[in-house]
Amino acid sequence: MVEPDRIIRCPICAKSVRLHASNTWRPFCSERCQLIDLGAWAAGERRIPGEPAQDEASSRDPETPD
Repeated sequence: MVEPDRIIRCPICAKSVRLHASNTWRPFCSERCQLIDLGAWAAGERRIPGEPAQDEASSRDPETPD
């Protein structure tokens, strides 16, 4: 059974976009919107909620020599 294409809003510009495997940029409407979203993640403007992760170096006992 073939599912009908869903129409969603681009998360960046809110333009209507077809959610289908043939849409290379899904769920975005274009490469531009996809790159804007990637830049926001890279700049720390977006993050997944939760406890901050500890680095391996900071979790070692400071009195133990390397």
